[in-house]
Amino acid sequence: MELAPLSVENEGIDFDVGSGDEEEEAAGAEIEGEDYNDDEEEFGYDSGERRDLLLSGSDQNHEPYEGMEFESEEAARIFYNSYARRVGFSTRVSVYHRSRRDGAIICRQVVCSRQGFRQARDRERCISNKRQRADTRVGCKAMVMVKKQDSGRWVVSRLIKEHNHELVPPDKVHRLRSHRHVSGPARSLIDTLKAAGIGPSGVMSVLIRESGGINNVGFTTVDCRNYMSGSRQRTRVSGVQQVVDELKRMRAENSSFFYAVEGENENSKRNVFWADADSRMNYNYFGDTVTIDTTYRSNRYRVPFAPFTGLNHHGQPVLFGCALILNESEASYIWLFQTWLTAMSGKHPVSITTDQDRIIRAAVAHAFPKVRHRFCKWSIFREAEEKLAHVHQSRPTFEADFRKCVNMSETASEFDYSWESLLKRYDLVGNEWLQSMYSVRQQWVPLYLRDTFFGETTVTQGSDTINSFFDGYVNASTAMQVLIKQYEKAVASRHEKEVKADYDTMNTTPVLKTPSPMEKQAASLFTRKIFMKFQEELVETLAITATKLDDTGTVATYRVVKFGEDHKSYTVLFHIFETIASCSCQMFEFSGIICRHILAVFRVTNVLTLPSHYALKRWTRNAKSGISVDERAIDLPGNSGDSSAVRFNNLRQEAIKFVEEGSRSLPLYNVAMDALREAGKKVAAAKTQGPVIKWAGDMANGSASDVQSSESDQLSSEGEKDKKILELLNEVQSANQRCEVYRAKLFSLLKDMEEQKLKLSIKAQSVRVSLKE
Repeated sequence: MELAPLSVENEGIDFDVGSGDEEEEAAGAEIEGEDYNDDEEEFGYDSGERRDLLLSGSDQNHEPYEGMEFESEEAARIFYNSYARRVGFSTRVSVYHRSRRDGAIICRQVVCSRQGFRQARDRERCISNKRQRADTRVGCKAMVMVKKQDSGRWVVSRLIKEHNHELVPPDKVHRLRSHRHVSGPARSLIDTLKAAGIGPSGVMSVLIRESGGINNVGFTTVDCRNYMSGSRQRTRVSGVQQVVDELKRMRAENSSFFYAVEGENENSKRNVFWADADSRMNYNYFGDTVTIDTTYRSNRYRVPFAPFTGLNHHGQPVLFGCALILNESEASYIWLFQTWLTAMSGKHPVSITTDQDRIIRAAVAHAFPKVRHRFCKWSIFREAEEKLAHVHQSRPTFEADFRKCVNMSETASEFDYSWESLLKRYDLVGNEWLQSMYSVRQQWVPLYLRDTFFGETTVTQGSDTINSFFDGYVNASTAMQVLIKQYEKAVASRHEKEVKADYDTMNTTPVLKTPSPMEKQAASLFTRKIFMKFQEELVETLAITATKLDDTGTVATYRVVKFGEDHKSYTVLFHIFETIASCSCQMFEFSGIICRHILAVFRVTNVLTLPSHYALKRWTRNAKSGISVDERAIDLPGNSGDSSAVRFNNLRQEAIKFVEEGSRSLPLYNVAMDALREAGKKVAAAKTQGPVIKWAGDMANGSASDVQSSESDQLSSEGEKDKKILELLNEVQSANQRCEVYRAKLFSLLKDMEEQKLKLSIKAQSVRVSLKE
């Protein structure tokens, strides 16, 4: 029998026995992100039951010897591992030979796990790792080699029993890697307990009690955790298909529902994104700032669920879409962000807030290169509790001082001084994590972000906590099978809260606290919550003085201070003729609500009403009426329908709004249906007479030469040509006039629809209130 050259085979986990704590080594592997790999699979058997079938009762207690025969290579490996357990060492598969004739393995060597020495590069890698792992290779010679005979049986051709290291006593042998496996019955029990919400430690407590001691369990807590993690991943992959099936159903019920799945291989880790019609419509009105909530990463959610959210005109969370993230690679995140942009008609937000994860940061930079990217302050404070746990426990005042340094600093120099003082006070100078956070301070410390709109009503407290759209509906124990039901419940609940906020705004009169006509104006303009914030700022002006420092005739500079706080001043530049002011606090830029400092300047300059540019429509009662952001964008030169994608998106957005409003009541439905039928006839006519219509359009632009060439055979004289041209121009002008009239009627109809919608919402709320009484 001809032998192929000697080869080395890596068949999974390297079964080492450390000189230190074996549990720590396994934990280190888990931290590095390795998926669970059952030790039994390393040796070719699926469970302890099969191992026992391969070995007879007498064989299990035999000593190996040269010439010993086995039915198969697998039986030989299992026997040697069983022998190793009795003696007190761990094994691993080493070299093998293949036949040159058919490539089959004909010689196998199984060695003590402490055989050989690590290569230099592996040793350097172990030393360079933050969590150093002991070098367990000591050059042990113990091994067994088995060869395949012509009869098909395997025989021991070489055997070395002597070890050059201490053997492990029987009460510790269960910790050796090659002797740890999660058997079939244990898997069933683990799956049952996991489904009941019990974690790895709780599962191990049950297994230890049922097995009569930890020595009889057969694996460690780390093995249990890794198995449960692998099981969770397998459950996720199978559950994704159930979610996709639900999304297909929702798409069939509503053509405006959008969903996409990354990749085509059903067995791979795929990401899924979806957005319903309301989410896409809300983005038109409130898509200036977006938060991508990946809390599932830090909270160990069973479902890798990440919603895209923003803030509506009441400051409530509003949904822009959802994602299932099974693949957390940079390419997959880029796919997700680009898919989300496609669903939102390609409109970029002003700002975006995400976790500070390196992969997410890279994907955001690729997909949103011109969007201001902020790291979630809540996740950073949470990470600080983990990275600086020793400080939190020993110095209870650290958390408050840390938050004060981050939130209350108003200048870069003030922040730097507070930061350095904090590090010295708590002996944290040189802390790597704090150094890394300081290097990216422009992306999470509020003072560096105040020049960009994030929609939060205060500069200092924004994003300290995540007000998740799905609080109370999706949590760490939510299973994939019920995700869509919980999603639908959350959407319905949030809609009800928005309706209630609309009702409260329209049917309650806020108490005015000043005689200012600006306050009365704001009360009728803003939603209730936003007005209360504006009112707070306005009332504060009573304790503020504004002193003019300079006046160029067009721009006046004011120093604004609160009574009794002369050491803390703000600078307001007031453009007199445009009634435009900018404040050093930058509250308006950050939140879209005018600050007390500008209002104080307005008071001393007799600006009695709020200039229109300080009443952002997104914060008003009519935020969702009239022309939305995308409607305005349609009229821009750069969005004139140059591509089929742009034309499709524009038409789709118009259709979504028309269908939603037309379904509110029977009269509106009839009007909408008539309009759609008429539009359908015009589109059909345009398709039939396309060249004629294009020709008429060219005439409107003065393309007389084109008209002459295309009609030369039909017109017999110059007079007839001129007459035809004039008739066509008149028709174009008349059509334009009719379009303007129709446009005016359409907007009037949309306005009526909004009013009808609001009235119906109010009536519905009244009915609910009366039913409760």
